[in-house]
Amino acid sequence: MKYSIDETDRKILIKLQNDASISIEQLADSINLSRNACWRRVKRLESDGVINKRVALVNSESVDLGLAVFVMIKAYGHDPDWLEKFKKTVSLMPEIIGAHRMSGDLDYVLRVRVKDVKAYDDFYQRLIAKIPVANLSASFVMEDIKETTRLPI
Repeated sequence: MKYSIDETDRKILIKLQNDASISIEQLADSINLSRNACWRRVKRLESDGVINKRVALVNSESVDLGLAVFVMIKAYGHDPDWLEKFKKTVSLMPEIIGAHRMSGDLDYVLRVRVKDVKAYDDFYQRLIAKIPVANLSASFVMEDIKETTRLPI
């Protein structure tokens, strides 16, 4: 759903994308808005679904999940039962931090975070035991050049 935001909403969203822990007072001061007006706008952005949630971004290395993997999947078919099973499997595997249905040659791309190659192999074995796929390949991230959650608003 497209949502129409004004310049003040845009400023709020930019600030919150950089630091969601900022207090309403600090946020209001930084964009020259009263505390109450700022609070009402943030609440409206949340209730209207523009702001989905506020989270802490955890350093993957500090929690021993240093290996990022992109898993490319080609499905056997596209029947609704397989798709439902796939969605359920993906939602229940915490190593999968992103799952995307694709156009083109690939059907799905998964973003996976694990400790190391051994942990990836364990993940791989559990995944293919739960859902049959025609082809699955993985690429290990050698260097994160850019990774952000900020939208370019």
